Amino acid sequence: MDFIALDFETATNDADSPCELGLAMVRNGEVREVRNWLIKPRQWPFFSPFTMAVHGIRPEHVADAPAFAEVWKEAMPLMHGHTIVAHNAAFDMNVLRSTLFSHRLPVPTFNYFCSVSLCRRVWPGRKGYGLGPMCAAHGIGFKHHRAGNDAEAAARLVLLAGLAAGVSTVDELLKQSGLKCGGLNPREHRTPGGKVTVLG
Repeated sequence: MDFIALDFETATNDADSPCELGLAMVRNGEVREVRNWLIKPRQWPFFSPFTMAVHGIRPEHVADAPAFAEVWKEAMPLMHGHTIVAHNAAFDMNVLRSTLFSHRLPVPTFNYFCSVSLCRRVWPGRKGYGLGPMCAAHGIGFKHHRAGNDAEAAARLVLLAGLAAGVSTVDELLKQSGLKCGGLNPREHRTPGGKVTVLG
């Protein structure tokens, strides 16, 4: 099973305020590498008290961090052309799309799906499908609301879902669970629900 799990943390309620990005690269059914970048958002030094309470990242933690454009030079080649997953993908895709637009940065091409939706299909009847409850239910220990940790936790949930479904590829897992992919490319953003937004 090959895919990349993605997670953003934001400085404010603005979608284009990422202060941390995490990627967990899965190859042949194993988490091979986890990358984490602190980001100095364009809103710096302002951080929302609410978001700081969630993830613990403060303005001083990113004072010397690179801007998103610099981080994107490393992250985009890793993501381009791969299948991406995020836990509550609507949030992370909105952050990515909004930040690329506001910074006038190149848009990659990839398909993506939501691990929350996947968990609902594979393990129906649970009380909660957030990353914390799902990881607790499956014995996955992690530090919640830090991007690299959350990305790795989402990746491990997808791998467990594959084992539960008895499949070895993402395509087989999505087909068996009846889950549709969304997609992003320089021309459009297509949600898993089929909504299309023209980008260029």
